[in-house]
Amino acid sequence: MPTLDGSSNNPLNPDPNSSTSSSEANSGSLAGESSSAVTEQAVEQEFEGWDAEAHVLEESSGGAGALGHGSGGSGNGSGNDREESGSEPEEPGKMTFLDHLEELRSRIIYSVIAVVVGFFISWTFRDEIYAALAWPITATMRDLGMPDKLVYTNPTGVFTLYVQLSFFVGLFLASPFLLYQVWGFIAPGLYAKERRYAFPFIFLCTGLFIAGAAFAYYIAFPSTLYFLLDFSKQFQAMITVNEYFSLAIMIILGLALVFELPMLILFLTLLRVVTPGFLLRNFRYALLLIFLVSAIITPTPDVPTMMLFAAPLTGLYFLGIGMSYIVVRLRKQREEMS
Repeated sequence: MPTLDGSSNNPLNPDPNSSTSSSEANSGSLAGESSSAVTEQAVEQEFEGWDAEAHVLEESSGGAGALGHGSGGSGNGSGNDREESGSEPEEPGKMTFLDHLEELRSRIIYSVIAVVVGFFISWTFRDEIYAALAWPITATMRDLGMPDKLVYTNPTGVFTLYVQLSFFVGLFLASPFLLYQVWGFIAPGLYAKERRYAFPFIFLCTGLFIAGAAFAYYIAFPSTLYFLLDFSKQFQAMITVNEYFSLAIMIILGLALVFELPMLILFLTLLRVVTPGFLLRNFRYALLLIFLVSAIITPTPDVPTMMLFAAPLTGLYFLGIGMSYIVVRLRKQREEMS
C-alpha cells in the first residue's frame, strides 16, 4: 500500500531511489577501495625503489650495514651472504687522507726518536767506533812501516768526524726499527698474500747489504788502501781523518748498495720486465755495465782493483738469474694448476 508520501511499503517492490543510493554507495565504496589499493601499490613501489637504491649503494660501498636502517632486509641479507661465503680475498684497510697523514706523522716521530737514541748510544762508544773504522788504514800503514796515526787540519775536524760517525752508526742500529715503521705504514694497504712476501724480502735485502759492507771492509777496502799507500810510499803521508772517513763511506756504502743487484733482478722479474733468457742473452751488456760501475766506485785506476770489485758483482748477476728462474718456474706451475 502506498503511503502518504508516495512510497511503497511492499518489500517485493523496493524503492528505486533507495536502490540508486545503495548502488551509489557501493560504487563509492569500490572507488574508495580502488583508490586505496592504488595508493598502497604506489607506496609499495616507492619502498621497493628505495630498497633497490639501498642495495646498489650497499654493494658499491663494499659492506653490509653501511647504510644503517635505511637499507632494509635486502642489504642485511647481501651482507650476510658475503660474510658467509668468505671467498673474496681480504681487502686492504681503508683510511682517509687525514688518517694517512696522522699515521705518517706518528711513524716519522718514532723513527726520529729511534735515530736519536742510536746516536747517543754511538756517541758513548765513539772512540771504539773510530778505531774499528780506522782499522783498514792503520793496519795497512803498519804493514808498510808508516806511522799509523791520522792527522787533522781543522780544530773542529775531529768533533765533526765523531758526530758523523755517531749519526751513521746510530742510523745503522736503528735500521731494524725503521724498517718496522716503514712496514707498519704500508702493511694496511697490502693484501694478505702480499704481506707474506714482505719479511723474506726484507731479510734478503738486509743480508745482502751486510754482506756487501763486510766484503768492502775486510777485502776490497784494505786492498785498495795497500795499493794506494804502497804506490806513494816515497812521499810523506799526511792523511786527514775527514778525507779518510769520506773515502771509507764511499767504498763501504757503495759496495753494500751494489750487492742488492739480485734483489733488483728479482723485483724486475716479479714485474715481468725481465726473464732469465733475456738476462742470459744480454750478458755481455750487463758485464760492460758491471765494469763501468766498478770503475766508478773504485778509487784507483788500476785493473786489479777494478777486477776485485767487478768479480763479486758478476757472481751476483748470475745469482739474480737463478732467482729469476725460480720465480718464473713457480709462476708457470701456478698457471698450469689453475
